Amino acid sequence: MTNRDDNGASFQAFLEGWLVRQQHYLDELLSVLQHCHESRDEDLKELINRVLAHYQQYYEEKSKIAHRNVFLVFSPTWFTTLERAFLWIAGFKPGLALRVVADSVDDLSEEQRQRMNRLMNETKVEEQALDNELAKIQESVAAPPLLNVVKRRGRLVDGELQGDEAATDALKTAMEAILTGADSLRIMTALKVVEILSPTQTLKFLAAATQLQLKIRDRGLERS
Repeated sequence: MTNRDDNGASFQAFLEGWLVRQQHYLDELLSVLQHCHESRDEDLKELINRVLAHYQQYYEEKSKIAHRNVFLVFSPTWFTTLERAFLWIAGFKPGLALRVVADSVDDLSEEQRQRMNRLMNETKVEEQALDNELAKIQESVAAPPLLNVVKRRGRLVDGELQGDEAATDALKTAMEAILTGADSLRIMTALKVVEILSPTQTLKFLAAATQLQLKIRDRGLERS
């Protein structure tokens, strides 16, 4: 088994365990939502913090494998074809969190709506900046000297570039940087959403986001 295979198998094993825990958190979120009027805000916040820590664990593991093989993270073997269709810079688009809020939280105050609109606009600007950076990386791959490296001395195999070490290292550095930026934006957008929402609203948001993620995976597995 190659090192690349080791990396993919290692993260897939982590992800499978993580998704089992994700389903447990969803069950807990839905249960608490049924009785949230009986719960103290402190108890709701404790659950919110545990769910957020669960997501943080995912990003920490993803960062580790990206450092070992960033090309694999951009072409993840652990996701279904359907899941890969939703990817934007190796993850969900940050603005999706705001659309989930709009669909799942129906009791926003006017002030909350205004803050959400401002956050949406800010997030779109950041997403566009990352899109521009990604376009520059893609242009560099399609231009000399890297294209010549790929054609003459290297090849792209299952998302892994092999060939000229200097050119490959430069591409890896650029891809790691844009992935770090995208993941940071995903995390910060979600945290800002939580700041705007009340604890009960946050539970609705987290439950809806988790349901969406698990539904896409389940449907992807059904089609496999």
